[in-house]
This record gives sequence, C-alpha cells and structure tokens, in this order.
Amino acid sequence: MSKELIISPRSARVREALADAGAWSLYAAELRQVLGAVIEKSGVDFLEVGELMVSEPLPGRHLGLYNGTEVPFPQAIDLVEGMAAGRGPYCQLSTPGRLQIESGWDGAVHLYTTRAVAADLAGLHCQGVVLEWRDAAPEPTATWKPVGAVADESFWASVAKASERFTLLCERWAYGAYGCRWSRVTRENVEELARLVRPRSLVGVATDPELQPRPELLEDDFTAFVAPLLPGELVHRSYPGGADTLFEVKGEGFSLMLADRVMGDWCAVVPDLDGMNRAQWENPGEPYSDSPHT
Repeated sequence: MSKELIISPRSARVREALADAGAWSLYAAELRQVLGAVIEKSGVDFLEVGELMVSEPLPGRHLGLYNGTEVPFPQAIDLVEGMAAGRGPYCQLSTPGRLQIESGWDGAVHLYTTRAVAADLAGLHCQGVVLEWRDAAPEPTATWKPVGAVADESFWASVAKASERFTLLCERWAYGAYGCRWSRVTRENVEELARLVRPRSLVGVATDPELQPRPELLEDDFTAFVAPLLPGELVHRSYPGGADTLFEVKGEGFSLMLADRVMGDWCAVVPDLDGMNRAQWENPGEPYSDSPHT
C-alpha cells in the first residue's frame, strides 16, 4: 500500500461541531459512500480491528469487539462513522496489503490503499466531502518495552497456585477507561477466567496488593474498587491520569484503590486461538517518561 486518501468535511462548521452540526448528516452519508467504494474496490469483505480504545461502554451493535476481531464491512463503516463523529469506539481497521483505515482530527478519516485502487477512484467527487490523495504508507507501530510473556498453560498454572492467597486479575482488552475487567481469582474460578479472556488482551496479576487509599496514588493511573472484593468479576472504575482528591473517589462509593503500574510486575499477553501471540502491549509498570517518543 502506497497511496493515502484523506476524507474530510468541506464545511468548517462540520469540522468544528462534528455530529452536532446541521450538515453532519450530508457529510456522514457521503463519507459512507466513499468508504463503501474504497472497500469494494479493495475486494475486502472483512476488516480486522486493532489499536482498540473504549472510553465509553460499547453500544449494543459493537458488543464483543476486541483486537483481532474481523468485522464485516457494513459494521466497519459504522465504526468509521462513529470515530469521525467523535463518539468512538476508536480503532484501526485493516486487511493486510490491501486497506488500512484510521481516524484523524476534525471529522477526517485516513485510508491507506494500493495504487490500483487509487487509480480506479481518481475521479471520485462529493459535494460535502474533500478528498485528498497523496503518496504515503501507514506509519509502523512500535511498542516501548513490550510485554514478552504469553498467557499459556504454564502462566495459568502459576495463577492458580497464587490464588491460594488474595489475588486480583486484570484483563485489559482495549485501551481506555472501559477497556478492562477485574476479577478476584480463586482456585475455583481460575479455569473459567482463563477460558473467558479475549485473545490479544493483556492479563495482569497482583497477589496480596496494597489497596488502602493513599494521596500519592492520585497522581497516576489507578483503579478504584467497591468493597468487599468477593471472588469473581469486580465492580471498579478506572482513573486514567489519576484524580484530584480522595474525596472525589470515595464520593463515588469506592473505598479501595490500586495503582495500575503494579500490574506490570506480573503480566502476559493472551495468544490467538492458534497459540500465536500477535499483540503487543506496553508494560503498565513502565513510566511513560521513559519512552523515546515522549
């Protein structure tokens, strides 16, 4: 793939207000038409979800999404429209070697395709949409200090042994505040948890963690819980970037807190069903300031 198509709103009001603009419906309709044309010319029936970010609960039509999911192109178009509108969920959609779709800013969408597809669509024109073609390839993604361990049988055997003590498990299946679920692990439920985790998710384990609220926890990413922490899935709330005061957290009914970086001490990536590990996650214990990209 060496051609990029940038699709963006012609209207300044749409670029500013997105779905709240009166002309949004025209832009959305033409955006869908262009997407459909590119997908059809690319010969694509399904696109794979990657780099998924879930900042709000997934709507019903997108329940079950996770990295590696292959979605039919009508659902892919729905996802792209939601990203352009600023609603999310945000993700990358791709078919290797043929097509890659990413969200941009101000309602724009970036498509990377082949020169042959670009030539077929060179005369495409829309009333409310600006189409900009240029020579470009998708930027390679790099993970700073990726997690190398795999959540295989040996990993889960170790989790089962650790569950004789008080043990928490976090499955992060997407970026964002709503991209994870927490459980208290026991000997009785560890096999079920191992069966339910999504492929390509990051699983972190903490044994006998310190959970008492402390002011210093407010300065970084943390998760708050409702006591008591009974076996099974836990009621929690993620606080990306931290919070201002303990009163803010406790006022929402949460009485326990855990720094997310603790989960970097013991974590592993869930492989695909064929046993291959195709996901890369940054270790949550590594501070962002260490990254060469910051």
